[in-house]
Amino acid sequence: MKIPFSPLHVTGQELEYVYQAVTSGQLAGDGSFTQKCQSWLEETIGSQKALLTNSCTAALEMAAILANIQPGDEVILPSFTFVSTANAIVLRGGVPVFVDIRPDTLNLDESKVEAAITPKTKAISPVHYAGVGCEMNELMTLAKQYQLTVIEDAAQGILATYENQPIGSFGDMAAFSFHATKNIVSGEGGALVINNPTLVERAEIIWEKGTNRSQFFRGEVDKYTWVDIGSSFLPSELTAAFLWAQLQQAKEINQQRMRVWQQYHKAFEGLELASKVRRPCIPTHCQHNAHIYYLLTNNVDTRTELLARLKAAGIQATFHYVPLHSSPAGQKFGRVSGGMSVTNMTSDRMVRLPLSASLTVDQVDYIIATVLDVFNAKSTLTEAYR
Repeated sequence: MKIPFSPLHVTGQELEYVYQAVTSGQLAGDGSFTQKCQSWLEETIGSQKALLTNSCTAALEMAAILANIQPGDEVILPSFTFVSTANAIVLRGGVPVFVDIRPDTLNLDESKVEAAITPKTKAISPVHYAGVGCEMNELMTLAKQYQLTVIEDAAQGILATYENQPIGSFGDMAAFSFHATKNIVSGEGGALVINNPTLVERAEIIWEKGTNRSQFFRGEVDKYTWVDIGSSFLPSELTAAFLWAQLQQAKEINQQRMRVWQQYHKAFEGLELASKVRRPCIPTHCQHNAHIYYLLTNNVDTRTELLARLKAAGIQATFHYVPLHSSPAGQKFGRVSGGMSVTNMTSDRMVRLPLSASLTVDQVDYIIATVLDVFNAKSTLTEAYR
C-alpha cells in the first residue's frame, strides 16, 4: 500500500467552476469567484474585510506592511513555525524575536511573551499550530497593555475556534493558507482577513498594487492612481474558482478529517498510557480542525526509526519545522528571548502522519498497524468504534 502524506481531496465541483471562470472571460483576480470566497470568509470568521491572496506568505507580507513594520522594529513569534511568519517581518527590515512554545499545544508560550517585549516591539504574531488556538485572551491583554499590533498566523486554523470564537477573529489581522497540504485547498492560495476597521482601506490599496482601484470601481473616486506601496497579491479567478468549490464543502471536509484524526487518537491511546509517545493535546476551550496528527516520540533515535519503518511500508510521514532560531537566517536576522528547550525537544521528536479527508478507514488502519508494530503494541481500536 502506498499512502502519500497529504492526498488531494476534491468535492467534484472544482473543474466545473474553473470551466465557468474560463468561459466567463474573467481570468484575472477579483471576479465573481473571488468575491464569493471573500464573502464566505467574512461571514464565517466575522471579519471586517477578507482579501484573497496568492498564498498565506503573501497575506503575511501584506500584514507586515499594514502593521507599519520599520527597520529595527521587533515582532514576537514562536521559533516553531514556517519561515514565512518570520520572512514577512525581515522583508520590512524588522527583527523576529523568537519565544519558546508551550509543551502541551506547541503554541507560543504566552507566559514568556511579556519578558520579550522591549521599546522596539511593534507586534505579536501568534501561530495557531495544528489548528489549535493560542491563548488569545492573554495575548490580546498584553497587546492592549503595550499597544502592539496582533497578526494571527492562522495558516492551519480554518474553522477552528478558541472559546467558541473563530481563530483569525482576535487580532488586528489574520493570515490563512489554502496550500495543497491544508484542510481547504486551491493548490497555492491564501487570504488576509482584517478585523481592525482602520486598516481596511489601506489593505485594499496594498492588495491592488498600491492603487485605489477598488475605490474607483465603487465610484468613490473618479479615477484610480498609485497612492501607496503594494504588490500583485491577488490570485487569479481560476484559483478562486477551485477554492470556492472547497469552501462550499468546508464543514464536511473538516468532519471527514476529524474522522481520521479520531481514528488515530483512539488507536494510540495505549502507546501514550505506556509512556512510549505523546499524542496531541487539545484544551477543552479549543475546538481544533484536525489539521495535523502527530506523535512525539521519547527521543530522536525512536523518531528516526519510526520514520524509516513507515517509509519502508510505503507510508509518507514526516517531521515538522527545523526551529527558526537555529537556522542560518534566523541567527542572522532575529534574536532569541529566553530558553528554547520545548521548541528544540519538539523538533527532535515529532512525527506527522498522513491526514486527508480522502483517507479510508483501511488506509488509516494500515498506518496505525505499522506504527504499533514499531513499538510492539496492540491497537486499542474496537469494532464498536469502527
